[in-house]
Amino acid sequence: MAKCHRNNVGSIALHHRHSVKNATAGGHFRVLRRMIFDAVSCGGTSRYRYRQRGGDDGDDEDFSSAASHTEKEEKSEKLSDLLNAAESKTEAEAKKKEEALAELKEVVTELRGEDFTKRQIAAAKVRLLAKEDLKARANLAMLGAIPPLVGMLDSEDARSQIASLYALLNLGIGNDANKAAIVKIGAVHKMLKLIELSGSDSSVSEAIVANFLGLSALDSNKPIIGSSGAIPFLVRTLKKNLHDSKSATQSQSQVKQDALRALYNLSICQSNVSVVLETDLVWILVNAVGDMEVSERCLMILSNLVSSPEGRKGISGVKDAIPILVDVLSWTDSPECQEKASYVLMIMAHKAYGDRRVMIEAGIVSSLLELTLVGSTLAQKRASRILECLRVDKGKQVSGSYGGNLGVSAPICGSSSSKGGGGGKGCLVVEEEDGVMSEEKKAVKQLVQQSLQNNMMKIVKRANLRQDFVPSTHFASLTSSSTSKSLPF
Repeated sequence: MAKCHRNNVGSIALHHRHSVKNATAGGHFRVLRRMIFDAVSCGGTSRYRYRQRGGDDGDDEDFSSAASHTEKEEKSEKLSDLLNAAESKTEAEAKKKEEALAELKEVVTELRGEDFTKRQIAAAKVRLLAKEDLKARANLAMLGAIPPLVGMLDSEDARSQIASLYALLNLGIGNDANKAAIVKIGAVHKMLKLIELSGSDSSVSEAIVANFLGLSALDSNKPIIGSSGAIPFLVRTLKKNLHDSKSATQSQSQVKQDALRALYNLSICQSNVSVVLETDLVWILVNAVGDMEVSERCLMILSNLVSSPEGRKGISGVKDAIPILVDVLSWTDSPECQEKASYVLMIMAHKAYGDRRVMIEAGIVSSLLELTLVGSTLAQKRASRILECLRVDKGKQVSGSYGGNLGVSAPICGSSSSKGGGGGKGCLVVEEEDGVMSEEKKAVKQLVQQSLQNNMMKIVKRANLRQDFVPSTHFASLTSSSTSKSLPF
């Protein structure tokens, strides 16, 4: 390229115009275009300055075409760079995936090998690889990692057993196909056999309970696990850890929660209810309701069992089961427990007269009335349903006591149709009914007043007022004259 400077573009063009006279028009334009392009490439002036110094329109068009061509070349180069970068990135990702897949294949190969130590190390690798990687779980299962891991459960080494158990546990997390494959290959029976052989090894038991929890989440596995003998093992584990709850370690608390959750999953399947009732699980659950750490899960399992006649009979057969459930209705600091306890009582009240009578004797009416006032929306609905069942049952009792003639209107006291002692007897019946109604009204009125007082004390506590705060006489007059339909606040 010729040497040139910024200020000599015009002189070059003029000199060329006067010196070359015999050249053709096409040759003139080609040479001129080349010189201008060289000048611009060396840092010459813009086409606007060249036009001011006498450049032709044709020359300007040639210059624009050259500049546009250069700009297109630059854009194409940038696009090419981007495509190359994306291609290199894709190649890097593909290479990374190939390396990960090669690692998984190597692990599975070691699992299938004869070297006992390498198999144990490979099981530990599977546990780590499948811990948080969903794709790794699927790939390991497709490569055939599950059968050798299940086969390792027959090992006599406790470390190999635990490594394979936790590897299987992680492979089943969030993968229903793996859960089904683990159960189908016979892992549940091997785990139960392992419990018998391991004896009192708590680490193995904890790992097996965790596996039963994960595997029981799949509906198709529930009847298989329930009929295998896993439920009695879970009940024994739960009972043992509930008994030692005061001095329980963190792992013991975890295995207790896992056992409860596994039993909840299994109790969803109706075919497992009879197996559950053969154990003393219902008694354990009812007596553990008072433990706030497990009360909600216990009530959840009872909610599953109460849906069947055998389950209701099993709950009713536990001593003080209904009074304990009635007591839960007053747990204002645990609305979830109130909702679940009211559900169990609602089903039992709807199905059995004997249970309704026990509920009334346990003082359920006052608890239900309070629940309809201050409970959650769901608890209020269920409490209302129970009250309806009790009211219908009471109506039947009254009908039976009067010979079933409530459909005929009673004689009016002092009417002309009543003669002798008949009118007096009719008046006595009406007075007795009025007396009963007045007693009920008094009870409801007293309950409403008590509920308002309790709410006021809660407001006082939330307002951080002094402890000796006493509601004013004005508030007392409001509560004494209020009804359930009209509250002062």
